[in-house]
Amino acid sequence: RGLGDVYKRQLGHTVDDAAGEAFDKVARTLGLPYPGGPSVANAAKTGNPKAYRLPVPHVDGKYNVSFSGLKTAVINEVHNAEQKGKEINKNDLSAALQHTISDILCEKTIAAAKTLGYNKIAVAGGVSANSGVRSTFKRVCGECGIKLYLPPKELCGDNGAMIACQGYYNFLAGQRADESLNACATLSIDDI
Repeated sequence: RGLGDVYKRQLGHTVDDAAGEAFDKVARTLGLPYPGGPSVANAAKTGNPKAYRLPVPHVDGKYNVSFSGLKTAVINEVHNAEQKGKEINKNDLSAALQHTISDILCEKTIAAAKTLGYNKIAVAGGVSANSGVRSTFKRVCGECGIKLYLPPKELCGDNGAMIACQGYYNFLAGQRADESLNACATLSIDDI
């Protein structure tokens, strides 16, 4: 299908915190460097994703996601351990968080693609730099026969690169704007 019929429709969104915010805040709580996605991924390399049981939020809207409760659960796990004088295994907790976020994002995206009859998915944005997210999408898309497009990691952390990419497609489609164009943070995607 053409790009025009997809990018104007919002299928799902976060109802609270974004995945990147969950990675960032949990990383800070664990004493890991910013940005949180790569730091959590690095710590998760030697962690056991099943060592901590984390909640999987259920939200209204077939393709909507929520990460506030997940983020809070991890932070509470850390604070409860500190109050009891127990040691948190940062690698295990990072692996559990990364695994949960990756599964949520991948499950919702694959479900939307299958429902709408798409056999190609592009994953972009800052969270797409996380190695756990990337590997989950690669594995599941491979199992489902869905073609996956992932930008190089070095292009995933810079919103400017993503905006330039969208501008490129708008340019090819003949969509232009003059100098009076201004940003509108509250504009609905349906109004584009």
